[in-house]
Amino acid sequence: MTATAHPSTDILKSLGIDDINPGGFGGEWIGSGPDLEVTTPADGSHIATVKQVTEEEYDQIVDRAHRAFLHWRTVPAPRRGEIVRQLGNKLREKKRELGALVTLEMGKITAEGEGEVQEMIDVCDFATGLSRQLYGLTMPSERQDHRMMEQWHPLGVVGVISAFNFPVAVWCWNTALAAVCGDSVVWKPASGTPLTAIACIKIAEQVCRENDVDPAIFSLTIGKGSTVGDRLLHDRRIPLVSATGSCTMGYRVAQVVGKRLGRTILELGGNNAIIVTPSADLDLALPAILFGAVGTAGQRCTSTRRIIVHRSVRQQLVDRLLRAYEDITIGDPRDGNTLMGPLVTHAAVEDMQNAIGRIREEGGEILYGGETLGGADYPGGHYVKPCIAAARNDFAIVQQETFAPILYIIEYGKADSSPREAVAEMDEAMALHNGVPQGLSSAIFTDNMREAEFFLSTLGSDCGIANVNIGTSGAEIGGAFGGEKETGGGRESGSDSWKIYMRRQTNTINWSTELPLAQGLKFG
Repeated sequence: MTATAHPSTDILKSLGIDDINPGGFGGEWIGSGPDLEVTTPADGSHIATVKQVTEEEYDQIVDRAHRAFLHWRTVPAPRRGEIVRQLGNKLREKKRELGALVTLEMGKITAEGEGEVQEMIDVCDFATGLSRQLYGLTMPSERQDHRMMEQWHPLGVVGVISAFNFPVAVWCWNTALAAVCGDSVVWKPASGTPLTAIACIKIAEQVCRENDVDPAIFSLTIGKGSTVGDRLLHDRRIPLVSATGSCTMGYRVAQVVGKRLGRTILELGGNNAIIVTPSADLDLALPAILFGAVGTAGQRCTSTRRIIVHRSVRQQLVDRLLRAYEDITIGDPRDGNTLMGPLVTHAAVEDMQNAIGRIREEGGEILYGGETLGGADYPGGHYVKPCIAAARNDFAIVQQETFAPILYIIEYGKADSSPREAVAEMDEAMALHNGVPQGLSSAIFTDNMREAEFFLSTLGSDCGIANVNIGTSGAEIGGAFGGEKETGGGRESGSDSWKIYMRRQTNTINWSTELPLAQGLKFG
């Protein structure tokens, strides 16, 4: 691996990143708490320092965000959409620079870093159109000369807790929709990726100031989860908390916010599987599996973790995967030839090695990879070879999500099944597929209509996302994104996900001279 220089000072400066950066924004930049040193997983070198916010500064930021909301909610929704449209345009102008910072800070390869910024742009476009479509309904009243309707009002301050693996897109999925709905947002990014958050807020601040809008509608609070994060969860000024992270984190968020009867959007772990049937087009399945398992070094919540493959095609698929894995270029994510960059931290490397040890202890077999990579070719980074393992679905380690490029091969069916028997064996495949605690993304590769329809039916995938002949990773922003079971049940981005950022109100208007009661009740 050839080492590549950090992005130029001009790129960092164009995003407003200095050597030392305040970590809080609520209309003005503040931060006097402990230093947070930011390094790159590409080679472990220092990028910049962030001054985290204190608990007192957190309170100041949320107070200002609430005051901003009180005015922002009165701005007509299409005007709010215009602000979001301009935000999307600013992101277009900074796509290359911001994508490069995602790559530097998180470790995604260049194409994925810029692709994440494109997600932000796309959701801004979506939210702009949505600003003219925050529809209520009218319903017939049972009472004569009465009209019933529902309408949607802005909710308040929305707290967004994002994870390291999508350091900017998750904020925008929430913020673009919340903003057009009339809410302000307080963002707590992952401590490992604070610089991308600062860059995004500076872009949003510029848009607001150019339009004479209070920039505190896009607020930021970088601090420890045990202090600032916990304070956000308990904060009654924040009626909705959207949190992306592990299932363990999600349990904590749900309990604390639920105890004060707040709302949550939980986007938690995935243990995503692809079913490969005897009729599958393996030329189609192979690149989908490869991207799903190896893309972002297996650090997506939608990463492919399990392949549930019919015994009749198992060896053929595995042989092709082994050849494909040999061709994966691993190295500096800033190198355009790299397909898989580093894991985010040394702790992530250790987690992967521990998981591989448990696979062997439970009786599984490592078919490929799993080794750590170091030495002069991988200086200071957190590099590994992606791993393929033969396993059973009931292994304890398989039931968990390991945030690393480990792909489990799990068999179903009989090697000599007839085509009709193979379709009947879908019951077995679905039991394996659904037999994990998580329920985010899922896919099937088949050219058999019955298998495809069964997979999408109420008897099929129990996940929030179910795909046919495409992989588990790479969801479009137009559909609602989220999952079931321990994935948390939250939905972000497309479809009618906007509704959770607003409060619903049912109205009845009596335009008669009488006062009839509902249900025909007579009183007095």
